[in-house]
Amino acid sequence: MNVIATISGLMRRGLTPSVLLLATLCGMLSGPTMAADVDNMRLWAAPDHARLVFDLSSSVDADVFTLDNPDRLVIDLKDSTLKTESEALNLEGSAITSVRTGVRSGNDLRVVLDLGRRVEPRHFSLSPNDQYGHRLVVDLEYPGESAVEDPIEDMIRAQQDDAQPAAPTGQAKAAPHPKRDIIVAVDAGHGGEDPGAMGSNGTREKDVVLDIARSLKRIIDAEPGFRAVLIRDGDYYVGLRERTRIAREQKSDFFVSIHADAFTSSRPKGSSVFALSQRGATSETAKWLANSENRADLIGGVDGNLSLRDKDEVLRGVLLDLTMTATLNDSLAIGGQVLDRLKRVNPLHKPRVEQAGFVVLKSPDIPSLLIETGFISNPQEERRLKDPSHQRGLAQAIFSGIEAHFTRNPPPGSLLAWQRDQGRGQASNEYRIQPGDTLSEIAARHQVPLAMLKQANEINGDNIRVGQVLRIPRS
Repeated sequence: MNVIATISGLMRRGLTPSVLLLATLCGMLSGPTMAADVDNMRLWAAPDHARLVFDLSSSVDADVFTLDNPDRLVIDLKDSTLKTESEALNLEGSAITSVRTGVRSGNDLRVVLDLGRRVEPRHFSLSPNDQYGHRLVVDLEYPGESAVEDPIEDMIRAQQDDAQPAAPTGQAKAAPHPKRDIIVAVDAGHGGEDPGAMGSNGTREKDVVLDIARSLKRIIDAEPGFRAVLIRDGDYYVGLRERTRIAREQKSDFFVSIHADAFTSSRPKGSSVFALSQRGATSETAKWLANSENRADLIGGVDGNLSLRDKDEVLRGVLLDLTMTATLNDSLAIGGQVLDRLKRVNPLHKPRVEQAGFVVLKSPDIPSLLIETGFISNPQEERRLKDPSHQRGLAQAIFSGIEAHFTRNPPPGSLLAWQRDQGRGQASNEYRIQPGDTLSEIAARHQVPLAMLKQANEINGDNIRVGQVLRIPRS
């Protein structure tokens, strides 16, 4: 643009100086954007996706599309120059087999990713922050690996899968007790492109919380009756709602997200425990109802037989709200147990369980906590958070609180519930079911009418399990 010629032309049209200045600025702003340098390329590989990040000297216009036969992903960056070696990119664990680059249309940069499988790409730009400049983020999602499902429908399916075919009255053989593990989903916050908070000595939150999460998994897996699932087990990012989806997919009984706090001042210190706020629970109930408004069965009820096909939206809302309320109550109870143990290994930032609307806590069917293990912005706590011994102490405190709750309130069908029932079975007015028992045989042996035995134990059908304790009524 010849600015002087433009100004002269506008003045000949009789425009005032203020209008002239505005017109000139608008013309300059709408002109060509500044050429960008690609200073670096970074890749994180996760089980269900990969994230490729371009570090740029300025923002760019990007066009991202796929090609078939063979599978490729093409990334065109307008007015851009590559200033890094694409061959240095570590492709291990990703769907990318090789990277090729070249110049297109004179000034544009083309990056071609050769793929080992089909991907679904999405891309977006990020503005500069304290740690990075301009960035273009390209996510390669793997179809079929991350389908988001409705948790209420998951519960219905689980209940249907567990249902046994009916047998003649009182004749169903006692099924072996499953004695399943209590599954704890352990979520290390941040990861990949998101480093989390940064300590004054360069300690990254994403690294220390992954170390603590791995330590917690080892402790959980070593305890009979418990099993841990890591939401991420490497340096890659997982979306916030994806984290709860993974937990639900693994049929988790509990979800704990590990973080490290930070503040602008170096003085704050101590651990904190968060559960979902009531306000957050209410808004999440509304979200699930909106997402499921056309589904016939929103919730399965106690036995999985409650159909909502003929129920109105108010009833569906009440049932889901009850589910959220029960989950929140369990979260607060477990949070109190964890907080009590944490104060023995680290100072507490707040003496009670706090409540907030964190996205990772918004699962309507899984009790969840977010734990701030300490302030990484505090130099003393930063050093401790890097110490493997302190990490194990934090992990042990977290598990001790979880274990205390589930020992008192074991989920049905779990090893802990079976062990509890075995202890009860020694009472003279109770009977612990043995392999091969049927309700009719037990009733005859104790000279109790079958109907009375079932009524005393609130049994509607005939299915019983080994280890289950029955109360024997007086006839």
